[in-house]
Amino acid sequence: MGKKVYAVRKGRKIGIFATWAECQKQTTGFSGAEFKSFTTRAGAEAYLAGEEENNVFVESQNDGVLESKVEMAGNAALEQESKAQADDETMAAYVDGSFDKISGDFSCGMVILYQGQEKLFCHRFQDKELAQMHNVAGEIKGAEAAMRYAVARQVKHLVIYHDYEGIAKWCNGAWKANKEGTKAYQSYYQSVRNKLKIEFVKVKGHSNDHYNDMADGLAKQALGIGGNIYRTEKFVL
Repeated sequence: MGKKVYAVRKGRKIGIFATWAECQKQTTGFSGAEFKSFTTRAGAEAYLAGEEENNVFVESQNDGVLESKVEMAGNAALEQESKAQADDETMAAYVDGSFDKISGDFSCGMVILYQGQEKLFCHRFQDKELAQMHNVAGEIKGAEAAMRYAVARQVKHLVIYHDYEGIAKWCNGAWKANKEGTKAYQSYYQSVRNKLKIEFVKVKGHSNDHYNDMADGLAKQALGIGGNIYRTEKFVL
């Protein structure tokens, strides 16, 4: 996915900006501010001209598999991005998991918000022991992947948004890790917690939370279920 641009229609300065930080300068605290993010400059220009675009559709062909993504461009999604990513040193990760009863496989979906960019990931796992935890196994793998992704990029602050409370409680010791999967997850967290600040935020699942719903859709996509088809990056194991 191309880098986003931000169009400010009402703000201190009207125009198209290359980064979220620049957009914030023109809109934060400005009464009645109107702004949206776009994956194309043409879409941003149309918005400034007064033409409404609810969705930007991106489509590509990769190894014979059609991949597409509907980029939600409404203010609600952009405002949520603002809350998730408070500054350029903070990385936000929305994670979720899914489980296929027929195959016994599980999966994770992950949305990364960092320095004005949005990256999507999903992966399918085949592990009979971990699969006993169903979709929770996938959410664990997603949270661990977020930590690995942040560490590899020397991020100082990672905020993980999740809907299963154990994602945080196994790490902070509120829950005892009894299974091999939770023990491994807890162990990895302990090995990286001194390398960056990791914060956990619980969100309510299936509550029209834009990025949580996207992570859920990505997890389902990895299993070949669900209606959305997102363009994804190579998964980080």
